[in-house]
Parts: sequence; C-alpha cells; structure tokens
Amino acid sequence: MKQESIRNIGIIAHVDHGKTSLVDCLLKQSGMFRESEVSGTCIMDSNELERERGITIFSKNAAIQYKGYKINIVDTPGHADFGGEVERILKMVSGVLLLADAVEGPMPQTKFVLKKSLDLGLKPIVVINKIDRPAARIEAVVDEVFDLFVELGATDEQLDFSIIYTSAKQGISRLNPEDEDSDITPVLDLIIEKVPAHTGDSEGPFQMLVSSIDYDDYVGRIAIGTINRGNVQAKNSYTQIDRQGDMHAFNISKLYCYDGLAKVESPLAVTGDIIGIAGMKEVEIGETIAESSCPEPLPVIEIDEPTLGIHFSTNSSPFAGREGEFVTSRQLRDRLFRETRSNVSLRVEETDTQDTFKVSGRGELHLTILIETMRREGYEFSISRPEVLIKNIDGVPHEPEEFVIIDIEDSHMGAVMETMGKRKATLKNMIQGESTARLEFVIPTRGLFGFRSEFLTLTKGTGIINRTFHNFIPHCGEIAQRPNGVLIAMEHGNTTGFSLFNLQDRGSMFVGAGNEVYTGMIVGTNKKDNDLVINLCKEKKLSNMRASGSDVNIILTPPVVMSLEQILGFLNEDELAEITPKSIRLRKKILNETDRKRYGKTRNSIPVSVS
Repeated sequence: MKQESIRNIGIIAHVDHGKTSLVDCLLKQSGMFRESEVSGTCIMDSNELERERGITIFSKNAAIQYKGYKINIVDTPGHADFGGEVERILKMVSGVLLLADAVEGPMPQTKFVLKKSLDLGLKPIVVINKIDRPAARIEAVVDEVFDLFVELGATDEQLDFSIIYTSAKQGISRLNPEDEDSDITPVLDLIIEKVPAHTGDSEGPFQMLVSSIDYDDYVGRIAIGTINRGNVQAKNSYTQIDRQGDMHAFNISKLYCYDGLAKVESPLAVTGDIIGIAGMKEVEIGETIAESSCPEPLPVIEIDEPTLGIHFSTNSSPFAGREGEFVTSRQLRDRLFRETRSNVSLRVEETDTQDTFKVSGRGELHLTILIETMRREGYEFSISRPEVLIKNIDGVPHEPEEFVIIDIEDSHMGAVMETMGKRKATLKNMIQGESTARLEFVIPTRGLFGFRSEFLTLTKGTGIINRTFHNFIPHCGEIAQRPNGVLIAMEHGNTTGFSLFNLQDRGSMFVGAGNEVYTGMIVGTNKKDNDLVINLCKEKKLSNMRASGSDVNIILTPPVVMSLEQILGFLNEDELAEITPKSIRLRKKILNETDRKRYGKTRNSIPVSVS
C-alpha cells in the first residue's frame, strides 16, 4: 500500500449521536465482514462498560479497504472526561468526521473535541445524522454547525467544509437533503476526496509517536501510533526515546497493521499508516520510536490536567475481605499505578497514610468508569467524596468551571434556575422553544456534585443535561452541601421488617428487610438536616396474649438504589463509599458514634480517619 492511498480519519460526536453506529455501518457496507459476523450493532464498542452505558470510552482502530484505498478509522471518545484519549487520537489522523444529530444539533462534547481538532488544523467533514427522525431540522442544524465553527475560530479553509446527510441506523446517505437515498458508501468517497494523505517524508528515517498502548498476553505491551516519517520493517533494530530523552535499543518482535477490526501481522509498513509495534520491555504514551541511525524525538503529547480527585483506600469496614478477591493496599496500589500506563489523563499519588491513594481524573464519569472496572475485576476498596483540584494562577487559587446545557419543559424552568443559582451558576444564554427551553450556564465543578439526581427529580425525568470543562476561575467560596442528613445503623445485625416499617417515615432507606448492616453504616437519608442513629435490627416482641396470626401485614417502601455517579454526589466529607464486587455500601469514616461526637457535631468538619 502506497502512502498516497492511505487516509486516517477520526470521528467527533456527542454521546448517542450515532458515531459508533456509523462506523459499524461503514464496516458492514464496505464488505469487511460476512453477514454472519455483523448481526449485532456496536461492533466497535467492545468494552463491557461501553456496551452497557452506550458511550465510547477507549478509542479503537479499524481499517477499511475501499476502491484501492486504505481508510484507517479511529473511533474517539465523545465525553470530555476522556480528553486524554481524544487528544492522543487526534494526533494520529489527518481529518475528522463531525457527526451532528439532525434534531439536537451540536452539543457540548462536540464543541470540546472539535476545538481540539481545529487547533490541530485537521480537515473536517460534517455528517448530519438521524435525518430519518420526524423532528429532524436539517437546515437549522447546518447553520448551528457553521456558527460553532466561527465561534471556535476555524480558518477560512475549515469553514468551507463538506456536508453529507445520513441515517446510520437505516444505512442510507444523501449528498443533498433533497436527493434520493443512497447507501452509506458516499461517506467513504468523500473521505478519499477531502481528507489529505499523510505528508511525512516516506524516504526519510523511520519516526513514530506512541499515541496509544495495547497489551497482549504473548508479546506484552504494543505501542500504537501513526508513522510520521519513513518505513518500518519487522525484526529490525530501532531506538525507543522516552519522555526524559533517554534512548533504548530494541528489536521489533511483531509489527501489526489493521484490517477491519483485527490486528494482523505485517512485514512492512509505510508512512501514514497506523501500526502496532511489540518488542519493548516498557513503553509509555508520548514516547518516540525512531531509526537507530537518526534518533530524533517528536514533541511529547500535552494532555489536559485532571480537575477532580478522589481518595482510594483499603476497605476498613467490619465486612472487609468478605466479597473481594484483591483487598490489600499493595494490590490496590499496583492496580492504580498500572492504570496510569495507558490512561494518561489519570494521576495517582501516594498520601501520608500507607493504605490511601489520591486518584485525580477529568471528571466524575472518568473516575466512576475506573471504579466500576476495578470492582468487576474483583477489587475491594473505599472511596471518599470527590474534591476539585485547586490551581494557583498568579498566586490566586482557581477552581475548574463547567459549561452546562440544559433542555427542559417550560413548567420546570423556575425550579431548575433557582437550584442552579444556589449552586453559584451563571446563566449565559436562554433559547425559548414552543413548550421547551434550552438554558446555558457556567458553573463551578463543585456545584454539579450530586446535581444530576436532583435535576431528574425537579424535571420529573424529562430534562436533559450536558456538561463539559470550560475554564479555571477564581475560587468562589462555599457552595451549599447536601440538604439532608443521613440515617446511621446503631448496631451490627440483620435488618427486620418490623424496624424498617416503623422507621421508614424518618426518611428514604437504602436497605431492605434481611440485609446485614454494621455500626456506622449509612442506611438511608434523613428527612431533616441532621444525622440520626437508628436501630434497624430490633425484633418485634411477642407475648402469650397475642396470637401469631393476628398481626397486620406490613408494606415496606422499596429501598433506594443509587448509581456510582449519584453516590459520588451524595457523599459528604465525613463519609466513605465501600466498593466490592457484589455491593456498594455507604458508611461514616468514623464508625463509632461517641468517637464522631468527640470530633465535633458539624458535618464536613470530621478529619480523614477510619475506625
């Protein structure tokens, strides 16, 4: 394959705008799979969590052979929390497909990734997807996309973008809105025509920047990247240049190219191709692999700094070690530091306490994905309430601020605006529809802790909220915390229906009848603003005067089940979440009530210590 016949393209889209569906459709219609291999959708969402959540977290590579061309397609994450992934992937491509929903138009995550791609000078192709939807407003969305390009400072050449209209679900496309439906292959034709081939010198010495890391049980770590210059051959000797500039010689044991979704061994690869190289003992993202005769390092990839931190610690509750396979501080430490090898937006720091580690990431979603992944791998640990990372700029403490777009019905506007005001949000724009409104805010990241669940309650489940990192702003003081206190278990034992029935008017319960609880475990939310210790294990006293069948059948309210994101927003500073493969429990950092009182009754003032 010649350099001129290779096209590298990334896909930019908001969550659920059809990005992965489009890639699946291109793979199917280009003949890369037999019919029996493509019965399901979301071929590229291979990670279990990605399939469940319907979002792309880790970028994947695919290659399509079409009309004598090789088109390398990189499916990039659409969420700002995975900005580390996004930036690395954009370094590998020469153009981008910007996917916009024909109903919703460009959204915050689209804006985040598009800004990165325009800054890198990438050539965009706009795809208006879901044109088959009844509420599609195609012309208005095209205007919104153009306005977004202008707002983000696109060049005149970038503003002269090509547009194609598709329905990835139906497998159809049109070059003009009024045209007859065609199959999806015109998208591939447009990529070949508009996206430039890689401009590197094919005759020069080999050079490649490591943009991603894969792992194979047989060959170890595989460095993935685009060949910046020259050609590369398997079994030959090359030089690895690390971030500090130190050089290490090695032999390529395996050289991989992409065919469809598979990595296939290849004896040779040319400039512009996306490849995988195995043979190095250790390799990290941002390092350079080069010809030994001309070992020139490429600029190291700059990644957005983390904005949110959580303390991970070994589980110290009375139930510690019951449900997890990996429970020690050494196992927890090894797993967290191993994650930083490929998850470049993540930071892990050791603390003064031997069994506690501070993990910093790009947002709640970024960190909850890590927590859920470790949980499924068999790890057992505790996590603290998230805290924003303060940045000193010119001696003034600054905190992260987020840009939020909210779509709600008119009847809920007052309640939502009041709540956002309490959380120190500033309204930037309001677009009024027939019976709906779109509100645009900027708000400190702290102000969004726990907001999603409250927002769904305020809007009766009908509201839509999208957010992305915006800027660092001077620290804006205290923000109102959780308005309710919690219900805390008094003693160790199994809960009884009798106790739950008599106490459920005190608040919402997190446990049902027959669940095992321990002293200091949080078992519900209090209706009032104070914490309340309750006994859920109390049995009903029977007497000789009362027949066993004379009792009235009790009806219990089902326990509240929270997602990980909701739990992070719910926690106060004196509380922990206990994470195990089978359960998620909430608890006080200090389990004993007397000890808690000794440190003070005011919430959020209790120091970080464990029972």
